[in-house]
Amino acid sequence: MTHAVHPVDERLPTGQLAALGLQHVLVMYAGAIAVPLIVGRALKLSPEQVAALISADLFCCGIVTLIQSLGATQWFGIRLPVMMGVTFASVAPMVAMAGTTPGVEGAQLIFGAIMGAGVVSMLLAPVVSRMLRFFPPVVTGTIITVIGISLMRIGINWIFGNPFGPTAPSIVSPDNARWLAEVGSMANAAVAPAAGASAPLAAVVPAIPKGLALVGTVPNPAYAPLAGVAVAAVVLVSILLIAKFAKGFVSNISVLLGIVLGGVVATAAGMMNFDKVAKAHWFELVLPFQFGMPVFDPVLIVTMTLVMVVVMIESTGMFLALGEMTEHPVDQAALSRGLRTDGLGTLIGGMFNTFPYTSFSQNVGLVGVTGVRSRFVCVAGGLILIVLGLLPKMAALVESLPTVVLGGAGLVMFGMVAATGIRILASVDFKGNRHNAFIVAVTIGMGMVSLIAPNFKQWMPHGLHPLIESGILLASLSAVLLNLFFNGAQGDSAQAVQAAKLADAH
Repeated sequence: MTHAVHPVDERLPTGQLAALGLQHVLVMYAGAIAVPLIVGRALKLSPEQVAALISADLFCCGIVTLIQSLGATQWFGIRLPVMMGVTFASVAPMVAMAGTTPGVEGAQLIFGAIMGAGVVSMLLAPVVSRMLRFFPPVVTGTIITVIGISLMRIGINWIFGNPFGPTAPSIVSPDNARWLAEVGSMANAAVAPAAGASAPLAAVVPAIPKGLALVGTVPNPAYAPLAGVAVAAVVLVSILLIAKFAKGFVSNISVLLGIVLGGVVATAAGMMNFDKVAKAHWFELVLPFQFGMPVFDPVLIVTMTLVMVVVMIESTGMFLALGEMTEHPVDQAALSRGLRTDGLGTLIGGMFNTFPYTSFSQNVGLVGVTGVRSRFVCVAGGLILIVLGLLPKMAALVESLPTVVLGGAGLVMFGMVAATGIRILASVDFKGNRHNAFIVAVTIGMGMVSLIAPNFKQWMPHGLHPLIESGILLASLSAVLLNLFFNGAQGDSAQAVQAAKLADAH
């Protein structure tokens, strides 16, 4: 007696698998490369090192996708059509870590925190799968909204320039700098007068106080140049036009096509060259610990673990929704395997110099759009990602893109994260339960603290800083605790599934 194969386990012809797998890769590609670009530049790494992060990210996306879709032993892999990628929820804490400790040393701290969080997440997976009642849509929707709003700052700074450093809005006046230098030399001369010279100058020109600095008062030509703003506008308008007038698959990859068009315009304008692409190798293995051995800081591990708990809760809703879409119900054991793979992927990410992993919800949405439920399509997508990760020229090409090109796309990508949270909040009962409005209002306020007043923590114990400098973590704690205070633990899996179906962007 033969048994029919479930559509999830169906093996399609090789040509179809390759084409459909490539479609999944293109849908997630722009989101996958954004995080290594953000964190690498926040760490002030060299272009070659940022390109290495991109290669490692694509490679690990592929590896973790294979584990999740194919399955590995009875402990890992939900065995559904899932594409894995770096979560945007981890960006703000990592950028904060990079700001405190830039360079290779900061990378070692970040990768140590990621590896530690990966191990803890694997242990917590069975527990988290039972915590849905603490994360109803009012909590997850608010947290995702705060994530999107927090990330928008990065996209805006990509367009105009960072508020500090070489692209700050104002620079020190050359005349003022020259005056201070002359006063400094006069003060030095007064301290050690030449032989036979009188020393009344010491009373007139005292030594310059330690730490004295001039404030920028002259507009910086490197900040918000009109040519760069124009390129970002071209990218943004292109994405909007493609999304409106294109159909099907082309519309789904509007962000990627907008980036490509922006790269072409930037090249024509002389803002982008391919020197680094020419120097990059055609093939290179992705090796672990390329930035040295990770450093395990307990506070940073706790910070990243809190991020992973939120990520796994979101994944739980996504997996349950995917089970309904594919008519392949997800039981408790399968849910634990899927969440445990989030942890394993994060551990692998830290080892291979990349970041925390989760299921990409835009690819879950693609399953619903195409109606193709075979998990082997995502296996094919994972293999394509591995190949892309082994091609350094591809990573060098991405790294060569001017930030203004990425900024135009970032407004869409990060804005869509916030829009996803808002769509989830649209399903929340605000009329019958006025307490939900308090939860959203206070949580968004807590999420904005570190954006608006980044120095709010200056009088607090330094050990607390990594825990409280991320608005996303403050918002997560606020939403969970306020929901418990007002509503108790009343969420259920049906609400999580509904919220996941409303989400189509990470």
